[in-house]
Amino acid sequence: NELKWYWTEPQQGNFNYRDADEMLDLCKSHGIETRGHCIFWEVESTVQSWVRSLNNNDLMSAVQNRLNGLLSRYKGKFSHYDVNNEMLHGSFYQGRLGKDIRANMFKTANQLDPSATLFVNDYHVEDGCDTKSCPEGYIEHILGLQEQGAPVGGIGIQGHIDNPVGPITNSALDKLGILGLPIWFTELDVSSVNEYVRADDLEVMLREAFAHPAVDGIMLWGFWELFMSRDNAHLVNAEGDVNEAGKRYLALRKEWSSHAHGHVNEQGEYTFRGFHGTYDVLIVTSSKRTTKSIVVDKGESPLVVPISL
Repeated sequence: NELKWYWTEPQQGNFNYRDADEMLDLCKSHGIETRGHCIFWEVESTVQSWVRSLNNNDLMSAVQNRLNGLLSRYKGKFSHYDVNNEMLHGSFYQGRLGKDIRANMFKTANQLDPSATLFVNDYHVEDGCDTKSCPEGYIEHILGLQEQGAPVGGIGIQGHIDNPVGPITNSALDKLGILGLPIWFTELDVSSVNEYVRADDLEVMLREAFAHPAVDGIMLWGFWELFMSRDNAHLVNAEGDVNEAGKRYLALRKEWSSHAHGHVNEQGEYTFRGFHGTYDVLIVTSSKRTTKSIVVDKGESPLVVPISL
C-alpha cells in the first residue's frame, strides 16, 4: 500500500515517500525486483477525500502532478507499474475527466519512465465468478486502451482466490494469452479456514500459473498471518510457524528448482534441461574451481554459455 496515492499524499501537498523509499532500499539490498503498485486506483472509495473534493480542472492538475512526482522520483527503479488499478470495477477518474484520461495516464507514465512495463490490474478475472471482469471483458478493455494509444505492456490478474477451479483458470489464461502480452498474477492469495484445503488450492493456482506459457510471474499478496489483507490466506502463522499451505509452497519451489551435476564430454561440453531462473554454476577441475551465474529465460533455442577456465 505504501506507494498508493492515499499513502504518499494523504493531505494535499503533504508528501510521504519515506515508507516507499525504505522498502525500495531493503529490496535493493537483497536483490529483490519491485513493482510499482499503483499510480492510481479507479475505485472511488479508495480515493482520498481531498482528491474527491477537487473540481475537474484542479483534479486534472492533481493527476498530472501525481504522475510527474511519482514517475520522476522513481524513474528506473520499478520494473512494472499498475497504472490505474481496477478499471473494470471503478470509474472515478474516467467519470470526472472523460474517456481519454485512462489512456493518457499510460501515455504520460511511459513518457516519464520508458523503462517500466505498464500494466492493467484487476480481480476475479480468472475464476469465472464476476461478470464485470470476465476474460472477454478484460480483453475488450485492454484493446480499447490500446486503440486510444495506451502503451499497455502487461496484464495483471490479482488472484484473490477462494475456490480455484483449474480448468476455468486455464481457460481464462488461454483467452488472455491471445493478446500476446505477459500475464502476471500480481496479488495471489488463497483463502480457506482449513490449511490443508488451502494448501491444495494454492497448489492448483501455482501449478496452473507456472505451467502456462503466457504467465511471466507470480507475486504472493503476503504470507504472515498478522499482515494479510484477507483472513485464512496466510502461509506462516502468527508465531512464525510455517503451516501446511506454506509447506506446500516451499515443496513446489523445491520441485521447480534444478540441481544438475555431471561431467563434461569429450568436446568439453555439459548439457542439462532446467527450469527458467538464475543458476549458480560451479566447475571443478584438478587445479581450480570456477563459478559463474547464468540466467535461463523463456525461448525455443538452447542457451549456450561459454565458460573460460
